[in-house]
Amino acid sequence: MIFTFKKDTSEAELQRIVSELEAAGIRTARSPESRRPILAAVDPVPDETRARLEALPHVDSVTKPRGSWRRVDRAFRELPTVVDVSGVPFGARGVAVIAGPCSVESEEIIGEAAETAKRAGAHVLRGGGFKPRTSPYAFQGLGKEGLRLLKAAGDSSGMPVVSEIMDASQLPAFLDHDIDCLQVGARNMQNFTLLKAIAGVGKPVMLKRGLSATLKEWLQAAEYLAAYGCDGIILCERGIRTFETATRNTLDLTVLPLLRQWTHLPIIVDPSHAAGIPALIPPLSRASIAAGADGVAVECHPRPAEAKSDGAQALLPGELATLVAETRVVAAAVGRTLV
Repeated sequence: MIFTFKKDTSEAELQRIVSELEAAGIRTARSPESRRPILAAVDPVPDETRARLEALPHVDSVTKPRGSWRRVDRAFRELPTVVDVSGVPFGARGVAVIAGPCSVESEEIIGEAAETAKRAGAHVLRGGGFKPRTSPYAFQGLGKEGLRLLKAAGDSSGMPVVSEIMDASQLPAFLDHDIDCLQVGARNMQNFTLLKAIAGVGKPVMLKRGLSATLKEWLQAAEYLAAYGCDGIILCERGIRTFETATRNTLDLTVLPLLRQWTHLPIIVDPSHAAGIPALIPPLSRASIAAGADGVAVECHPRPAEAKSDGAQALLPGELATLVAETRVVAAAVGRTLV
């Protein structure tokens, strides 16, 4: 249960209720919301207890979440959460564009990609140092060296960087190289050991939806991050696995307006992994912004034919510039801007 209190509720009254609940073995979580007190009961609340608390003069409303999450539920915050990635806001009025190659292949390629992304108007540079690949013989990334090159390219171009972390043992490398945002890939969405490890390090986390994950499973994974200390969670829809084989995955735009009702977290879309076809990425990006996405994450490469991973879905520099320009137009049409 999530209890929303009236703005004039005193701290003493709130603490009295917290003490009463915890004395009954019901753990609580306090919302960081500053406009009014909001309190979540983590454990089930007996009907008689709920009815008594609901009748208190200071209680404005009581909400039952749709799942077992609490901290990421929409009712836990009065206003949507804005996540700051080293100066780039996700979840505010502005729409952000994340761009870069699938993997960091060399200093030359990531440097050129960073310049291309910056010139096109992108806001965050992406690139994988550690790469999860279906085949054990495929390029696995440059590891720590890849993170160093990515951060250097981001610093040179004036953009924060995001990169995928695959295992808790890699966390020191991400912190040593000051990677601005940690990405949890689709395959690791329910790697709870990893989620616990990265939650409390003070870095924003981009949580991609699992290959066949339901919305409830996705939000429960986000709850792991929130429960263990992460207050900068960005959800990323990247397509789900269906019976369709014409595209790499199936982009689920339904989640955008639906998640607005379910959670206060910002939501972005990765149309590159959803479609796997460059010609589909611009229209899917436009559709995502029109449906309410707080940003898009796309792959671009200066020479896609030479890419060591996912070159077939990477945009050319000119295509990226066009996509950003079109994103700006669609954002304006729905009352938003680029960040």
